[in-house]
Amino acid sequence: MLRALVTSFFAPAAAIFGFVGGRGVTGSWLGAAAIGTVAAALVVVWFRRPGNLRMEATSGSRLLEILSVVATLVALVLLARQAIFALDPSKVGSSFIPGSKWEVEHSCLTAYHVAAEASSTGSIYDNALYSMPDDDPTQPRKPRMLGPFTIDVFEYPPPFLLLPRALQGVTPDFTDLRMLWFALSGLTLLLAIPVVASLLDPPQATRALLLSPLVWMAVPTLSVLQKGNVQLLVIAGSMLAMVLFERRRWAEGGAILAFVTVSKLYPGLLVLFLLARRQWKALAWTAGLGAGFCLVTLAVFGWAPYAAFLDHLPRLLSGEAFPIFRTPATVARNLSIPGLVFKFKLFGIEGFSFGASKIVGWAYTVVAAAAVILAALRPARLADQPLVWLAILILATLRSPALPVAYAALPAVWLLTLLGAPWTRSAIGVLALLAGWLALSVYWPIDWGLDPRWISLLMVVPQTGMVVVAVLALRRNPWPVSGRSAARVG
Repeated sequence: MLRALVTSFFAPAAAIFGFVGGRGVTGSWLGAAAIGTVAAALVVVWFRRPGNLRMEATSGSRLLEILSVVATLVALVLLARQAIFALDPSKVGSSFIPGSKWEVEHSCLTAYHVAAEASSTGSIYDNALYSMPDDDPTQPRKPRMLGPFTIDVFEYPPPFLLLPRALQGVTPDFTDLRMLWFALSGLTLLLAIPVVASLLDPPQATRALLLSPLVWMAVPTLSVLQKGNVQLLVIAGSMLAMVLFERRRWAEGGAILAFVTVSKLYPGLLVLFLLARRQWKALAWTAGLGAGFCLVTLAVFGWAPYAAFLDHLPRLLSGEAFPIFRTPATVARNLSIPGLVFKFKLFGIEGFSFGASKIVGWAYTVVAAAAVILAALRPARLADQPLVWLAILILATLRSPALPVAYAALPAVWLLTLLGAPWTRSAIGVLALLAGWLALSVYWPIDWGLDPRWISLLMVVPQTGMVVVAVLALRRNPWPVSGRSAARVG
């Protein structure tokens, strides 16, 4: 019964993502329907094999089952609605927040597309690619347009471009690429959630999967799916890599963790975790394949993107490269720890600069690294490790100079469903979990005209929620290391 209830969400969701991706790849509605059907069928087959996932038929309460049914229906409706906008950007009414022009037009994927096209020239950080000729660095940015979407600014290391360049080989047109990226992002998270749950004890795994539609209903997930930011792929990919390491699949795990680390840097805290746990095989594969991705990037794009990156890196680390600091509204919506210093200006407190932000950022890095090492050295059951990994990813994302609220809380929402699974045995526990979910979904579009000071205060809610769930996960009481329940050391 409970396995069927869980499958009733994952199979239709896979069909939705497969349909959209199939349309982008084949350009055919028939091809889209075929790929969507195959994706749903694969999910059904996977869930029907007991060896893939240990579930306990008595783990759900009546209240949890009702919550899961309602969340499943709502989540599928919201995903289907977003799929319509992914298939046809003129269907603005099906977008994440139709009443916000900025939300409708903003697409992080535009930056990846434009940078991948310009990658061979080496000018991937040239503002002229992304902004209008009369753009003033001291004023709100004036973005170029790519069809109905504003072009975002590319701020990642060169190896990341291997992914969009490869996908452009399949779908060179941006409209088709947008469909494929939507499907790739959704299917990756859809795979990661049950795979991660497979490490948990059966009761916790069952409850976490029943709660998983809440992840898809959450504002951060819906926002990142529509905008095409790589954050979803990085979080889900990092978690898949850690699961693969636990299953001693060193090459596959190393390939995924290596790519997300050389592409976004912050998963490097998971590499530190592996180092502290002396998981040498995982480290060796990650380091070796990371170097391999860098060499492939050099072979494909040449030295020019690296030279541009080395010149651009100081501004990336300080935050000066990010347009988010140009306007009070975007400063107010930044959830990063180094970005906190700029919020003081919103309240009339002067004297804080990018220099102060760097100091705060490096101080926080020391604290986060210490927390990761302590977590790695504590004995813990294998079933508790996914909570630790997600907590580490939360700490890592908070270190970024620019962390837009649009997708910042994604790993925290996922962690909440794992951490809060035991709470669902009582009505009070369910209400507490839903309160936490609402806190992590607090959001305010840039163009809705609220005073930046109020936005800044409002953003304290999800930022605090991220820290709280991370701390709760890291402070769970350790269990004796024994048998299969012990985290393996490679």
